[in-house]
Amino acid sequence: TEVTEKLEEVVMIWIKQIRQILVESEQLRREADDIGPSAELEYWKTRMSSFSSLLDEIKSSRVKKIISILQAARSKTLKQWKELDGNITVAANEAKDNVRYLYTLEKFFGPLAKASPITMMEHVPSLMNTVCMIYCTSPYYNTSERMTSLLLKITNQMINTCKMYLCEG
Repeated sequence: TEVTEKLEEVVMIWIKQIRQILVESEQLRREADDIGPSAELEYWKTRMSSFSSLLDEIKSSRVKKIISILQAARSKTLKQWKELDGNITVAANEAKDNVRYLYTLEKFFGPLAKASPITMMEHVPSLMNTVCMIYCTSPYYNTSERMTSLLLKITNQMINTCKMYLCEG
C-alpha cells in the first residue's frame, strides 16, 4: 500500500500537469490583427507536436507500468487518468486532422502573399473551394468559429498583399 500511495501521488501530479496543458490549449489565442493563414497552419502544427509528444509520453512503458500497478491495486485515481488520457487523445487527433486539412491550403499561401491583386484573384475560386471542402469534410475544423478565423486570416493576407502592391506601384 505504501508503494501504491507513492504511485498515486505521482499520477496525481501528472493529472494536474496534464489538466493545466489542456486548460491552456483551450484558452483564446491572442494574435495580431493582420495575421495571415499560414499562421493558422503553424499554430496547429505546434499543437500537433505538443500533443503527440504528450501522447507518446503517456503511452511509454514507464507510465504503462505505473498504471498497471495502480489497476492491480484498484486505485481510484485511474478514473481521472483515463478521462485525461482520452482528452489528450482527442486533442492530438484534432490537431493532426486540422494540420492535414490546412496543408491543402498551403499551395495558396504564396499567391496570396506575393501575387498582384489580379493574379491573386485567379486563385480565389479554387481557394474558396478548398475552404468549402475543409468545412464539409473535417470533423474538427467545421465550426463557425474556426471558419471565421480562417477566412479572416485569408482576408488579412489579401488586404496586406493589395497594400504592398499599391505602395510599390
